[in-house]
Amino acid sequence: MSIQVRTAVAEDWAAILPIFREVVDAGETYAYDPTLSDEQARALWMTPSGAVKSRTTVAVDAEGIVLGTANMYPNRPGPGAHVASGSFMVAGSARGRGVGRALCGDMIEWSTAEGFRSIQFNAVVESNASAVHLWQALGFRIIGTVPEAFLHPTLGYVGLHVMHRPLP
Repeated sequence: MSIQVRTAVAEDWAAILPIFREVVDAGETYAYDPTLSDEQARALWMTPSGAVKSRTTVAVDAEGIVLGTANMYPNRPGPGAHVASGSFMVAGSARGRGVGRALCGDMIEWSTAEGFRSIQFNAVVESNASAVHLWQALGFRIIGTVPEAFLHPTLGYVGLHVMHRPLP
């Protein structure tokens, strides 16, 4: 399958929102409130036009169908702004087809080009084995785990990994 990652435009929101809802409503990987309005979800996910060192992307197939999305930004302001962070969501129907890998590969390239020194993921749910495995395959390592920091809908309290990857 051919996957292209590009910067999201305002018109992509209609395709991103169902993916956002699917992932958030499942309650297995994000600590986002499922009662967020569509406007709140959009403000949370889509970066402002022209924002410095921030970007939202979509992964599309050859027909232009949105399969997944990511956003990326400085992990912290000021003295912490040299470390990037990001979030990723893939449609259930597209999982296991390289979409997450393509989105993260694009983020690594973008973060390097933007001059970030590393990437840190602050809250990777430890029971999300496919994401943990993918991030490790892409050079991230677990540098700590906050025990019982996430309430999974079926597993109960599970840890949140902090994962880090240096950039060239």
